[in-house]
Amino acid sequence: MLNFIRELVLNLFFILLVLVVVGIWTQFSNTPSEHASRGALLLDITGVVVDKPSTNSKFGALSRQFLGASSDRLQENSLFDIVQTIRQAKDDRNITGIVLDLKDFAGGDQPSMQYIGKALREFRDSGKPVYAIGDNYTQGQYYLASFANKIYLSPQGLVDLHGFATNGLYYKSLLDKLKVSTHVFRVGTYKSAVEPFIRDDMSPAAREADSRWIGELWQNYLNTIAANREITPQQVFPGAQGLLDGLRKTGGDTAQYALDSKLVDQLASSAEVEKALSKQFGWNAEEKNYRAVSYYDYSLNTPSDAGDSIAVVFANGAIMDGQETPGNVGGDTTAAQIRDARLDPKVKAIVLRVNSPGGSVTASEVIRSELAAARAAGKPVVVSMGGMAASGGYWISTPANYIVANASTLTGSIGIFGVINTVENSLDSIGVHTDGVATSPLADVSLTKTLPPEVQQMMQLSIENGYQRFISLVAQARKSTPEQIDKIAQGHVWTGQDAKANGLVDSLGDFDDAVAKAASLAKVKTWHVDYYQEEPSLFSRLMDNLGASVRAALPQVLQAYFPAPVVTAASTVKAETDKLAAFNDPQNRYAFCLTCANIK
Repeated sequence: MLNFIRELVLNLFFILLVLVVVGIWTQFSNTPSEHASRGALLLDITGVVVDKPSTNSKFGALSRQFLGASSDRLQENSLFDIVQTIRQAKDDRNITGIVLDLKDFAGGDQPSMQYIGKALREFRDSGKPVYAIGDNYTQGQYYLASFANKIYLSPQGLVDLHGFATNGLYYKSLLDKLKVSTHVFRVGTYKSAVEPFIRDDMSPAAREADSRWIGELWQNYLNTIAANREITPQQVFPGAQGLLDGLRKTGGDTAQYALDSKLVDQLASSAEVEKALSKQFGWNAEEKNYRAVSYYDYSLNTPSDAGDSIAVVFANGAIMDGQETPGNVGGDTTAAQIRDARLDPKVKAIVLRVNSPGGSVTASEVIRSELAAARAAGKPVVVSMGGMAASGGYWISTPANYIVANASTLTGSIGIFGVINTVENSLDSIGVHTDGVATSPLADVSLTKTLPPEVQQMMQLSIENGYQRFISLVAQARKSTPEQIDKIAQGHVWTGQDAKANGLVDSLGDFDDAVAKAASLAKVKTWHVDYYQEEPSLFSRLMDNLGASVRAALPQVLQAYFPAPVVTAASTVKAETDKLAAFNDPQNRYAFCLTCANIK
């Protein structure tokens, strides 16, 4: 019996391995020419769009076939793969249009979606149509849908436009109840990352600053949609009261309101949409649907390596010391990639793609110094800012010859803080005490003891020194003075358009503009882009996707036993604590924008 079970398990594992290998080969070996039948490219983006996914999107599509679709909402998709796919489809004679099916699209930052929209606009300008279909549209889904020639909405559907908001958790009362002593060290009037530890609400200064940039982001959102739909921003979103008035006119019919407001072009059931798209793209009898190939089944051609090389290095996520981990920037890993590009004679310029709220000051300096060495070696450095390049994200951008940001990029937040929590009072309250001897107060630092005054003073001096270093670096890079930079620093968050006005960036544009500028500075006429990034092993990818499937199933289990608000609150608390747990700066100094990534 044991031999039988052993052989059965081994055979099952072998069969699974064969299926995985065959599936991977199929995913990566298909070429557009193999999709012989003409039809649409189905842009069925599932999950979120990021600059640098922790798992290859094609492998993610394969893993869903074996591990189920429960991990869809957690999947990360490469922004640059999506744009390259659209541009390749534009010139593919077998692709006659694009269908945006965004029901599983979970969103992305505004600059990323605008970059995808640019590619969709290029596709439309080639004479091929773009259709958007959906039963409902979230704000992120509708942003992409607005680039389509025609938008379909279910007769019972909704275009959910409501605005942007930030929400954070504040712990002062909790820490007081737990008798935790919080020691905060900071420089910057607007450096609100420490406020959760010392307040139960936003400070007036933080509220004023956040209101400014979030208002600008919302206005940029409305302006883009208004231009795409050829209506006014007021028509896109007339305000809460205007929306109520409009809904009253339609008797609460949200779909009719969307049609009357010219947010969509036609109300149609799924059967009617299928009929219209079948007429446009033809009928696939085998699939019993209109002819289309999914984004995940449409393979990209191998990029040309003609001409000189422009290296693209990613700084995607919070900046931490050490090696890169999924979702975070590893200071040592990123610095090593920049060094490799610097020492490679084929590389003529470097583009640093930054999409980060900052993090460790020490890790940021490791990256910055290596980027400065690349510039000193004669290789032009251009920074392309994505959704965020704040605090440490701006720190690592300072050595650049040129900085390109999107109008909706969140940047600046030039400030530093440090937080040390001690639990001596918590232990005292339950009868646990700590004591000992030390050769100096500096040696007597412990989580279970009061932080010595000398250590507190040294921490504050270190934070102030770090801030002066920060504004000096910015002043030197931007050809200004520390005093002038201090006026626009103090932890203040700016949008890209304000950063341009304040001299923190050189121009407004996208990734294409940054690459073109790098080529211009390097004086190369033909070039290709080399993406420098760590590729996880096959086993790591398989385990990551398996873990994602398990994690995705957990909320459903919880929801069966707890009300939805409880589950949502638990997820929010976990997300907040995960950010704090990842902090690992050896000097406890951080240049981090906590609110930049909390937009809902």
